[in-house]
Amino acid sequence: MKKSATDKRILITAGSSWVALDKVRIIGNTASGKTGLILAEKLKNSGAKVTLLLGPGEFSNVRIPGVKTISFRYFPELKSLLSREIKKKAYSAVIHAAAVSDYRPGKAIPYKVSSQLNRWKIILVPTEKLIDSLKKYSPGLIAVGFKFEPDAKKAKLLEEGASLLKRSNLDMVVANSSRNGAYQAYILD
Repeated sequence: MKKSATDKRILITAGSSWVALDKVRIIGNTASGKTGLILAEKLKNSGAKVTLLLGPGEFSNVRIPGVKTISFRYFPELKSLLSREIKKKAYSAVIHAAAVSDYRPGKAIPYKVSSQLNRWKIILVPTEKLIDSLKKYSPGLIAVGFKFEPDAKKAKLLEEGASLLKRSNLDMVVANSSRNGAYQAYILD
């Protein structure tokens, strides 16, 4: 029997993610979470059961009635939540719109670094690509990713989107840009 729209469960990630520099300082990004909130509301209104993993950002305190929202702040929290939720195998699709931290300090500092230092050298190393694991957790999952390149022209957006689509074994990628203050997006499948 074919499932109706009301039987679909959708997991959405949205907002920023942080990595700790020391006990009180972070590296973050400027993602607001707005795209994920818009998607969550539209999908809920179409009858889907939506769970939203929402990171820090301008809209991090917004709640949509009827959408289960789980907040996170740090990269490890998002990684754990994403893994836990997808491994339940209860979702038809994941829309991974969160702006995940690409780098973290190579050495964890479990205390507050003094503000009296003249210089603080931090070596950053890449974080793992969470989007690469979506299909590994649940092979039948429909997986949608976002590739944001703020100043990219169309050709570069399409190239980057196609690369992400292939590398991460996704079903769809939204390659988007805010070049010259105008939003543009291309959907690749």
